[in-house]
Amino acid sequence: MRFITLSSDSTGNGYLLKSCSGQVLIIEAGVRLSRVKKALDFDLSGIAGCIISHSHNDHAKYLTEYQEAGIRCYLNEGTRKAFFKDDHPFNIMVLKEKEQNIIGEFLIKPFLLKHDVENYGYLIHHYESGLICFITDTNYCPFIFHGLNNILVEANYSSEIIDRKLLDATANLYLRNRILTYHMEFETTKAFLQANDLSRVNNIVLLHLSMGNSNQRQFQEEVIEQTGKQIFVAEKGLDIEFNKTGV
Repeated sequence: MRFITLSSDSTGNGYLLKSCSGQVLIIEAGVRLSRVKKALDFDLSGIAGCIISHSHNDHAKYLTEYQEAGIRCYLNEGTRKAFFKDDHPFNIMVLKEKEQNIIGEFLIKPFLLKHDVENYGYLIHHYESGLICFITDTNYCPFIFHGLNNILVEANYSSEIIDRKLLDATANLYLRNRILTYHMEFETTKAFLQANDLSRVNNIVLLHLSMGNSNQRQFQEEVIEQTGKQIFVAEKGLDIEFNKTGV
């Protein structure tokens, strides 16, 4: 399995899981389809579908572009209502919280996160990668998971950095309060990792780092020290193996 980052920030989010058989699961529709095409050498025949967390543009802006290109998109009811008046638009599948769904070779289970719109995290299982947890745009995760093999988790900002900017009068107060309310602070990310059994985890990828309120090197080094795992930051062009450990 390959995990590929197309983009992971407030300008747009998009990721690919590509199995050895060529099947592809797209995660988020926040980047143009042309970027997906380029990453897949313009061969879309292996795309099993696209799962979307929520309706905000940096995660779902190009949903209709994917849909109209024949890609089946999986999302929550809040996202459907935000984009479609029709109750049953073509190539759109509304997922129910905690119900398992089969998307090609992938088994998907959504769970509800804490945001200002309906927002899903996902458990994703594939025989190559094992169990993947995907979490973004949430104040915290209210769940503990068992048997994880790979983790994709938001580490959006540092309270220390954002408070220092406020004292320096370089922070936008409205934006600061919104970030604090609806995104995962780095210490919360570490607490989530601490709460879960990481014994079978191979890779941890930190997602959606705020361009002005995070420290990539610090975040990566601290999570390596905390977990002893392979830690990556989701940057454009990141392409890594996403397989199970031998444990």
